[in-house]
Amino acid sequence: MKPKIDINCDLGESYGAFTMGNDAAIMPNITSANVACGFHGGDPVTISRTVKLAKKSAVAVGAHPGFPDIMGFGRREMQLTREEVEKYIIYQIGALQQFARVAGMSLQHIKPHGAMYNMAAKDSKLADGIIGAMRAVDMQLIVFAPPKSTLAKAAEKAGLRTAYEVFADRAYNSDGSLVSRSNPGAIINEPKKVVERAVKMVEEKAALSVDGKIVDFVDIHTICVHSDTMGAVKLATALKKGLVKAGITVEKVGKFV
Repeated sequence: MKPKIDINCDLGESYGAFTMGNDAAIMPNITSANVACGFHGGDPVTISRTVKLAKKSAVAVGAHPGFPDIMGFGRREMQLTREEVEKYIIYQIGALQQFARVAGMSLQHIKPHGAMYNMAAKDSKLADGIIGAMRAVDMQLIVFAPPKSTLAKAAEKAGLRTAYEVFADRAYNSDGSLVSRSNPGAIINEPKKVVERAVKMVEEKAALSVDGKIVDFVDIHTICVHSDTMGAVKLATALKKGLVKAGITVEKVGKFV
């Protein structure tokens, strides 16, 4: 049986006069779109446009909620109560749900953004707040989470469908965490290298860390390429072509998780 993989991308992060990435060019090369919901990026017009682009390309839509930190693009750590996390997530999911409904679509998944995602990989209070919001909104939604993470374990304990996520354009530490963007080599933007890493991760369920150690993922369901990585359109295009060429089936994660 051919291995299956979903390709996801963080989109809809432009707001006002500020443009982030090229969503229209990336969309045909992915299967799941993580749409910013207004807290770290995105605005009502951008959210609506992104959902429509996803529908046009038959791409599944998911919420990409983050900390209320538009100035820091949601990449700065914040200390919130469990209740704050839960209500902020419900608020953001609700915004996207309505735009999806208007477009005749429904949500497939939830993927926390930036610092919220990285912190929830280890912070049980934060993970529980995210899962609490999902349980309150829709138990059929899929959680995108790092393999073996606190967030993944919390989702599984709650009976939620969980998609283990890896990153094609980010380097890994030996403990499976992502190398900080402030460190050299953290971001990988060479198409050939991105494809080679992605194929290896899907086929072997492992990757090499920055210090040459094997990072075991156990299983992989979705692979991310960031829309704000330099050359993102070329990376996404090469990634999809490379995976298909390797005999890997690329399809929406909702079809096999």
